[in-house]
Amino acid sequence: MATVYLVRHGQASFGKDNYDQLSPRGWEQGQVLGRWLAGKVEPSAVFGGNMERHRETVEAIASGFGQSLPDMQVVEGLNEFDHMQVVERLKPEWADRQVMARDMAAFPKPARAFQQVFEKAMARWIGGDYDSDYSETWNAFQHRVVAALEELIHYAEGGDVLVSTSGGPIAVIAQHVLGLSDEKALAVNNVIANTSVSRLLYSGSRRSLAVFNNYSHLEAEDPALVTFR
Repeated sequence: MATVYLVRHGQASFGKDNYDQLSPRGWEQGQVLGRWLAGKVEPSAVFGGNMERHRETVEAIASGFGQSLPDMQVVEGLNEFDHMQVVERLKPEWADRQVMARDMAAFPKPARAFQQVFEKAMARWIGGDYDSDYSETWNAFQHRVVAALEELIHYAEGGDVLVSTSGGPIAVIAQHVLGLSDEKALAVNNVIANTSVSRLLYSGSRRSLAVFNNYSHLEAEDPALVTFR
């Protein structure tokens, strides 16, 4: 069976004007992953969404890999959902980033406080009772991610592929393959580490999740490199 290596992007720039770019730690995570993959994986193709953090993660991996990787091909279905829209539908006042920053600064651990709000916002989105509030519903997101997976598998023609994407698509793929409930998919999404690797085996119509959320490459290099946002 061939393998799809699903990589969550490196740490993005949380709290910055442009979230959609890797932080210095995110670049380091990608380079560590590239060194770890070298000699183990020879992808016949590389795919990613059209987000900046997806492209930069591939660049960071390539710099650590030490040899050329195939050019990344963009599959827009691999993009993350609009996480800020999801949050703002729960807390409209956070459309003003200064208000959000002020509210977060009131907590000893701002990232943890944001995570708690994020989980509530996700539950609202996934629940389906407020679908008209969102530009993309949870069901629509699920369908486009699964369609993107099948698209890249069709293109790969039985070869191993490397995919740079986000936590949401990886959670949906795990849900699809394992038959998880929406609530379990949400729980899965919350634990996917930056530059973690999940391995999906495929042959014909068969899809099997062999490895989920492996970030041992980060732990081996420096446990401080393990991040989840």
